[in-house]
Amino acid sequence: MTTATTTTKTMVMRRMMVMMMETMRMTMGVMRREGVMATVRMGTGVMRREMTMVMGRRPAGMAKVTTALWLKVMLVMMLVMARATGSTFPSYVHIGALFIPHMEQEYEAFRFGIYLHNSDPNMTMAPFQLQSRVDHLHSANSFDITNAFCSQFTRGVYAIFGFYDKHSVHTLTSFCGALHVSLLTPSHPADGPMQFVLQLRPPVSGALLGVLGRANASRLLYFFDTHRGLSVLQTVLEAAAHNGWQVSAVNVEENGAEEALRTAFTSIDSAHDPRYVVLDCEPAVTQKTITQIINIGKNVKGYHYILANLGFSDMSLETLQRGGANVTGFQIVDYTKPMVQKFMQRWKQLDGREFRGSHDGPFKYTSALSYDAVLVLAEAFRYLRTRRTDILRRGVAGDCLANPAVPWNQGIEIEQALKHVRVSGLTQNIQFDGFGRRTNYSILVMEMKETGPKQTGFYTESMGLKMPTDNVVEKELTESNNHTYVVSTIMEAPYVMLRKNSELLEGNERYEGYCVDLALEIARHVNIKYHLAIVPDSKYGEKNSESGTWNGIVGELIYGKADLAVAPLTITLVREEVIDFSKPFMSLGISIMIKKPQKSKPGVFSFLDPLAYEIWMCIVFAYIGVSVVLFLVSRFSPYEWRPDDSAATFDDGGGLGGRDLGASIANGGGLSLVGSVYGGAGGAGMAGTAFVGTVSTEQPNEFGIFNSLWFSLGAFMRQGCDISPRSLSGRIVGGVWWFFTLIIISSYTANLAAFLTVERMVSPIESAEDLAKQTEIAYGTLEAGSTKEFFRRSKIAVYDKMWSYMKSAEPSVFVKTTAEGVARVRKSKGKYAYLLESTMNEYIEQRKPCDTMKVGGNLDSKGYGIATPKGSSFRNSVNLAVLKLNEQGLLDKLKNKWWYDKGECGSNTGDSKDKTSALSLSNVAGVFYILVGGLGLAMLVALVEFCCKSRAEAKRLKLAFGEALRSEGRLSLTGSLGENGRMLGADFPRALHALPVMRHGHSVTDLS
Repeated sequence: MTTATTTTKTMVMRRMMVMMMETMRMTMGVMRREGVMATVRMGTGVMRREMTMVMGRRPAGMAKVTTALWLKVMLVMMLVMARATGSTFPSYVHIGALFIPHMEQEYEAFRFGIYLHNSDPNMTMAPFQLQSRVDHLHSANSFDITNAFCSQFTRGVYAIFGFYDKHSVHTLTSFCGALHVSLLTPSHPADGPMQFVLQLRPPVSGALLGVLGRANASRLLYFFDTHRGLSVLQTVLEAAAHNGWQVSAVNVEENGAEEALRTAFTSIDSAHDPRYVVLDCEPAVTQKTITQIINIGKNVKGYHYILANLGFSDMSLETLQRGGANVTGFQIVDYTKPMVQKFMQRWKQLDGREFRGSHDGPFKYTSALSYDAVLVLAEAFRYLRTRRTDILRRGVAGDCLANPAVPWNQGIEIEQALKHVRVSGLTQNIQFDGFGRRTNYSILVMEMKETGPKQTGFYTESMGLKMPTDNVVEKELTESNNHTYVVSTIMEAPYVMLRKNSELLEGNERYEGYCVDLALEIARHVNIKYHLAIVPDSKYGEKNSESGTWNGIVGELIYGKADLAVAPLTITLVREEVIDFSKPFMSLGISIMIKKPQKSKPGVFSFLDPLAYEIWMCIVFAYIGVSVVLFLVSRFSPYEWRPDDSAATFDDGGGLGGRDLGASIANGGGLSLVGSVYGGAGGAGMAGTAFVGTVSTEQPNEFGIFNSLWFSLGAFMRQGCDISPRSLSGRIVGGVWWFFTLIIISSYTANLAAFLTVERMVSPIESAEDLAKQTEIAYGTLEAGSTKEFFRRSKIAVYDKMWSYMKSAEPSVFVKTTAEGVARVRKSKGKYAYLLESTMNEYIEQRKPCDTMKVGGNLDSKGYGIATPKGSSFRNSVNLAVLKLNEQGLLDKLKNKWWYDKGECGSNTGDSKDKTSALSLSNVAGVFYILVGGLGLAMLVALVEFCCKSRAEAKRLKLAFGEALRSEGRLSLTGSLGENGRMLGADFPRALHALPVMRHGHSVTDLS
């Protein structure tokens, strides 16, 4: 501990030392003359000095005289010292201090109080120094408390400052009562009267009962912490029995889990508003319980929380109040007092390296009580000094384990001095009654407002609870209108985007987008000032299953960091339990985004696409079947046989000069001609010619198998044919075939234009079912959002199967942001599908590079809503604003503006439309291929026919095959070869140019 000696005190001490030295010099002269050995001990609380002088021996009588003289001198010296010091009061007052764990700030406040006292230059206020003997306990059990207390008592402390809990209170107070050592404590007041214990903390039960009585609370939920004892709970239960209140008490140590708290709230949820909840816990435990209350959604309008401790300003209560709940509490430190403000200014300027706990969070009320303890101790010992009370220990060490216990003689005087203190400290007036309890204290009644903690009243022992009756509603309304509210949103195109020159702008002007415009319209209707705040973690909001906390925008609202949320936030059941939503400002559903497949180019035989391949096969079979049926009915029907009888007689009056010619000509028609030529004897010419031709009679049928196939093909191709059926059965076959081909050709022609002019995109996925039943294409959702929650909670088999795949897929198919999901779709080459809201899907489809597309319908139906904390006063105003904007058509205008008017992919109009409707060579290439192929096939068949005919003629006429080929070739080129264009044999009479034919009924006669 640092000590300082003032100039005034130094001068007094020097004067005292001079007087002592003069007296010593006189005494030593006498003693030398008397020849006596004397030992002189001089001392004060500041220094000690011992001098030993050995003189010669003198007679006994003379020694007695000298001794008496020496005693007189010493008495004079002591009187001088007493006159110089004022009394037998110690210059250093040793104070013991016991600190249990987690009391770092309280320890630094105690140290700071001692430092301020010892460095006070005013001798009247600080005529002595305070010196602390501190023990930091690792635990507050009875064994550690006993060791620490005995150590303090043995070292001769005059009083002890310390903390206790329910485990150590009886041990510590019993030692104090037995050994008469005063204990000054800021801990919670213990039950029952205790000797030598002074309670710095006033009881809160009176103020609590005053608030409950004023509220007429007929039913309340009471959370308590047994570390504070049960005195307040007992007082409340007694008042409840007297007033007919229904109290449900819950120990937060044993039932602090969220589910237990949720169950506890059922006892008051059926009550009418407001529902009162008392938190009788220390600020740290209260803060933890408040967090759990927020997590279960009970920080809403209709609940009134009363915090039964004296540190209302020590806790963060904005999150509880922003949900709509009323919050009332108590404060022992009045921060409006000049003394407190001056202290806080010096406290904030402390060096954190020397006072390490001085900057650990807000200044706690227990730290203020620790500082006030130093003021009380200094005032008490100052009072003892003015009364010249002898409290010197004189080297007498106490023994706390003596049996029986030996109390300290001066302990009662110190206790009475402490109870006599009346001083003004950080916790206002400090005064004790005969039992060591605070009296004449004042407690501030606080409420949490939108602008922060506000004092609404006070409580004193004499006057009770006093609440001001002034109407402050108008003032609060003015403060509310001047308040700038925080609107939480998320950076997501097209809802919120940075402007191109955002670095040159400030505030809300830096952003643009659908939600930016919507927030502006909402603010105009609600008449508030607002500030757009981008959520730090870029998440919409998901509940952590382990800790129960929320992240994202939902967490910003729950924990009081935002007053409003204007974002593409989906309305879901789990979110509705903890925050409020307005009417939907946009309807949507979950959709599938895939990479846009390449447009399929038409194939070579794309002209076959208008009809399925099955139809083409059926047409082929129908064609063959009709041809066969036509052939059969033509064979069996007698009307298809056409009779053809012919006879010819050739008569020539000339002769052949006595030569006979016989010829037999057979043709393919069955006609046989036999000619006899007779020449007259000695005649130069033909005297007479006679030719008789006989023709065999047959009935030909035009519909052979090949002609039937030709007829069917001509009808199918909408072309004519030289032959047609004559029989009724044949005409029936032809008629139904013509009708069949009419319908088929018409249908084909109708679809042909669409198939040839439209370039189709073949998508591998068309629905969620397609995704679920395949494994080649991965699919996922946003890591924290309503889409993921939809699949996680869905009981539909398809969606449940998809969720099972997504949660177990490696690598993970979930993405942190929508931009990351879109980028993954674009880079995956069609191997990843992203599940997201349809509105976002449609927007991205309109953005360059225009390579994504929405497939299938929406998987569900939901909406985006504007979110507010539970019970917020904005909810009704925002609802009305959304409905009004919808009726005015402004919501549709905003969507068209940001989705389509600013789209980058455009639509198929203008030149692009003309280009897509024009046929290219690839569209009809197959037709040309068939044409070329048909021509080539015809040439090949003609060549085969030519060779076959030449071979047949060569055999018939007994010619070489090469000669026959040449003859047939000349025939094909010139159309004539030999007599009458025919290839004749060598034995055929070349002079024969004509054969006489007998008429029918004549015969050929011999001309001789």
